[in-house]
Amino acid sequence: MPTTPRLCVTVTASTMAALRARRDEVADADLVELRLDTVRDPDVAGALQGRRQPVLVTCRARWEGGAFAGSEDERRRLLEEALSRGADYVDVEWLAGFDDLLAKTAGRRIVVSHHDFAGVPAVFTDRLRAMRGTGAEVVKIAVQVPNLASCLPLLEAGRAQRDGEQTVLLGMGRAGFATRTLAAHFGSCWTYAGNESALGQAPLAEMLREYRFRAITSSTAIYGLVGAPLVHSVSPAMHNAAIAVAGLDAVYVPFEAADAEDFLTFARALDVQGASVTIPFKRDLLAAIEEPDEVARNTGAVNTLKRSGATWQGTNTDIEGFLAPLGGRSLRGARVAILGAGGAARAVAAALAGTGAQVSVRARKLDEAVAVAHLAGGTSGPLPPAPGTWDVLVNATSVGMFPHTDQTPVPAGALGGGLVYDLVYNPPVTRLMKDAAAAGCETIGGLDMLVAQARAQCRWWTGTDPDVAAMRDAARARLAAYGATDRSGTDRIGTL
Repeated sequence: MPTTPRLCVTVTASTMAALRARRDEVADADLVELRLDTVRDPDVAGALQGRRQPVLVTCRARWEGGAFAGSEDERRRLLEEALSRGADYVDVEWLAGFDDLLAKTAGRRIVVSHHDFAGVPAVFTDRLRAMRGTGAEVVKIAVQVPNLASCLPLLEAGRAQRDGEQTVLLGMGRAGFATRTLAAHFGSCWTYAGNESALGQAPLAEMLREYRFRAITSSTAIYGLVGAPLVHSVSPAMHNAAIAVAGLDAVYVPFEAADAEDFLTFARALDVQGASVTIPFKRDLLAAIEEPDEVARNTGAVNTLKRSGATWQGTNTDIEGFLAPLGGRSLRGARVAILGAGGAARAVAAALAGTGAQVSVRARKLDEAVAVAHLAGGTSGPLPPAPGTWDVLVNATSVGMFPHTDQTPVPAGALGGGLVYDLVYNPPVTRLMKDAAAAGCETIGGLDMLVAQARAQCRWWTGTDPDVAAMRDAARARLAAYGATDRSGTDRIGTL
């Protein structure tokens, strides 16, 4: 029967008092890693005293990416004391030469670890074999991964494990996020949660509630989002909420890829069943997959992929997503100005084709505006459109998106009457929407489109109609969390 890996939370602090306080704040973890190398006054007895959960004691050397400034003899003494005082596990670097600590317990309660910040070494398999040869109870190897395909040696190593071997296999960096959330698929006996997003970590609450980590086994179906960057994606929250309500054995994970082929190589190896596609891969993946449908071909972009045997099928649900919030209103004869000429603008233009609307595409690059306008039999021109030249204004650019929330693609004085539809969903109410409402315009925000196109994706992948209210609530909660923490990065419109 498939098993679920354990979840270890890493705790750091500058003082022992703070380290103990943070240790005791951790709830619902299977293991707490106490990083003594981050503490100015490391005290093993104090670190272990009164602990409520199993602990892993680590005192990482600077030469292996840690912060311990003392001598190797001091470090050895701290680790040996942790063993003697009953720490559940002690982390010992493979290259440290602390063989006496391994001998002390015949390898039991020892994690032999190795971190390679230069990337995946050519001798990865040999290195892993040598580490297992130490007799340590657990072998941990973490490597910097510049792209998704670099995670595949970890996947192969996990699949090649013998019964009884306990290994932790991690890809460091955002491209390695899947090695943590999908620890069961990579054969890891546990993975790490924390606040080091640059390492690919996610907070404990996010791992448990959003990704439902303890429900993920090696047989769980995998879906995800491919794009770059994905730091402000709300799609995992939205899709995983729908999966949870439907009771499906599945999970949705962000895949930050280097290019289209990087994702396809990784997805084939991991048996990914479906994916949302966002900037900058909508056109590249359209060209790379075997079976794009007519909607995707006509739009010139794909935003959804589905595996069918060894073949990738593709479609574009942005069209359905754009039309759904309009509630079936007639656009015949309406003058619609589309701002932008990217993938989102192409979907809007394709959606408007055949509606009888008079479409005008406005963009900085006029040649691209002409190509997008052609999809709807419309015209093109420069930004911004002149006042009084439109009945419906659609912002398909990223202007006004977090963190640049004070920006707008159209001056307030150029707004008046009609409908303003802003595809930006972070923030939920943009400056453009505020200005439009003040000018007497009706407004629609990007969150409505986001949820509608995601609903269509779920329906295509699973054959079931997802709970739209759960998806919207999850998206709003994730947006609120981003706003509260003011995390850096770039948000995207469309399928994010």
